[in-house]
Amino acid sequence: MNTLRNQVQLIGNLGNNPEITNFDNGKKLARISLATNENYTNTQGEKITNTEWHTVVLWNKTAEIAEKYLQKGKEVIIRGKLTHREYDDKEGNKRYVTEVVGNEILLLGSK
Repeated sequence: MNTLRNQVQLIGNLGNNPEITNFDNGKKLARISLATNENYTNTQGEKITNTEWHTVVLWNKTAEIAEKYLQKGKEVIIRGKLTHREYDDKEGNKRYVTEVVGNEILLLGSK
C-alpha cells in the first residue's frame, strides 16, 4: 500500500516538444509541459473548459522514450508521483517548484 501514498495519473496533451538534458554521468532528463482540461457547465448554462498546466520530468529510459516518441500536441497518460522542491535563484530569492516525476508513459491517439 505504500506505493499508493503519492501517486499521480494525468491524461493530457503536450504543450511543447520534450526538453532533453544529457548529463556527464550518462543520465538523461526530459522535461515536458502537459495540459489537462476539465469541462463543466456554469450556472448560466455556458460550457466552460478549464486548462491546467503541469510540469513533468522523466528520467533515463522514460526520458529516452519521451525523446523518441513525444511531440507537441500528442495526447498521453503520465503516471508518477508529485514532488516539491525549493532553490535560490540568481538574485537570492527562494523559489518553490511542484512537479510530477513520471515513471510511465502511455501514448494515446493514432500513430
